[in-house]
Amino acid sequence: MKKIAVLGSNGQLGNCIRKIAPDFENSYEFIFTDSQTLDITDEDQVSSFFYDNKPDYCINASAYTAVDLAEKEIDKAFAVNADGVGYLAQACADHKSILIHISTDYVFDGDTNLPYSEDDFTSPTGIYGESKRKGEELALEINPRTIVLRTSWLYSEFNKNFVKTMLNLFSQKEELGIVADQFGQPTNANDLAEAIMDIIQNPNKNFGVFHFSNYPETTWFEFAKKIAEFSNSSIHLNPLTTEQYPTPAKRPARSTMSLDKIEEVYKIEPKHWENSLEESVRILTQQ
Repeated sequence: MKKIAVLGSNGQLGNCIRKIAPDFENSYEFIFTDSQTLDITDEDQVSSFFYDNKPDYCINASAYTAVDLAEKEIDKAFAVNADGVGYLAQACADHKSILIHISTDYVFDGDTNLPYSEDDFTSPTGIYGESKRKGEELALEINPRTIVLRTSWLYSEFNKNFVKTMLNLFSQKEELGIVADQFGQPTNANDLAEAIMDIIQNPNKNFGVFHFSNYPETTWFEFAKKIAEFSNSSIHLNPLTTEQYPTPAKRPARSTMSLDKIEEVYKIEPKHWENSLEESVRILTQQ
């Protein structure tokens, strides 16, 4: 039975993989770790983990994701998002494991009106994006059997995310301002978890960079409006410009990614973001 190591299993994606793991228990053995049980920034720990467990697949769902705090915690961001990924890639190469590494739309600067393809030039606008780009580079350079999955605007019923934050604020406030001039693609982490398992089960592996998200593009404002609609909230939402809502780290203005490659190569058809969001809000409002 093949083994799948899931690193960062207490995060959104890790929890979503954990949720569907029983569906695959006849075919795969899952090994779930978090930062307490495996520190990927410790090269010796990573080496020992692979020597002891010898996973066939390593899903790296661990990451430093504090986008604004990364502007101050530069070393920490690079340790987790770059150096640690390099250690994982080396261990995967040593044990002939396939690395599935999760990356982000923040590797792009967002200065375009066209969807980004996997081959487009990356130009991060902040430390978080820079550290994630470096992680991509190390993973692909060190382990040829690597699949980098860039995703965006991740949410789920787990942990902290935009959807859960909005639902909480809707219950506390009568009106709220939301940025309306940043474009991207919301992604239900449950859909990403299913896509990863589809890739693992596909006998014809194609390595390199792929994009996965829900579609089509939208803005944070329109995203929030749908969350309000699906939760039957009476909140009044006001559109804001990026200038009206300054943050320490600059966000991409339009980080929309093309999904053509993953559809063509792995026959994975992403869902419309509104459909996935409606299901997620239903689960969250029933909890």
